[in-house]
Amino acid sequence: MNELVPARARPTEHCGAIRHVRVKRVLPDALRAPLAGRNHTQHKNQIRLYVGEVVASQLPVVLDTLLGSCVAVCLYDPVLRAGGMNHILLPNCRAGEKSARCGVHAMELLINELMKLGGDRRRFIAKAFGGANVLQGLRLPPVGDKNAEFVREFLATERMPLVAERLGGNHAVHVYFRTDTSKATVQTVDGSRLPNIIDAEQSYGDTDSTDEFIFGETTLF
Repeated sequence: MNELVPARARPTEHCGAIRHVRVKRVLPDALRAPLAGRNHTQHKNQIRLYVGEVVASQLPVVLDTLLGSCVAVCLYDPVLRAGGMNHILLPNCRAGEKSARCGVHAMELLINELMKLGGDRRRFIAKAFGGANVLQGLRLPPVGDKNAEFVREFLATERMPLVAERLGGNHAVHVYFRTDTSKATVQTVDGSRLPNIIDAEQSYGDTDSTDEFIFGETTLF
């Protein structure tokens, strides 16, 4: 695994299996047992995110996700020592859609969840990953480029410093983020997994999601 450094680094590549799960806020005692119906083989304090998921925690948790043209933003409050992550499929939603798979909704949900834990958005710092061009030649501009552009513009508008990133490129990455320290590491994904990643993204992207999202709705686990 390679440890991530400075803003505007390079390579990346895609999204993994699809589970449409609501917002999660990790609270004390939440990690005593694995979440029902999920595969938590890695570590008792490690949580995998899929497209459209948002997780925030004040407990020491490792959040991980697989990214390509999708993007994940990690926010961290250095005073509270709490952090969170989302997994964004597209920069914009369809008309009338409210889903955490879309840029603004995913970002607002993540911000709100950290604030519920006691975070102050004026202190938040950000790290961003993904936005690779894994569907070359099919879309102009590539969706990965649009996702990366959205993340940079949103964070700049909200005045949240983007202290590290790995956006763009042609390689899928697996991202790991520690909520208590903000340490992020990235691992380039084996190319043999790319077809499955692309199939998953296309399948999820073609789904007509009409979920009514209630901001602040949480699932405690």
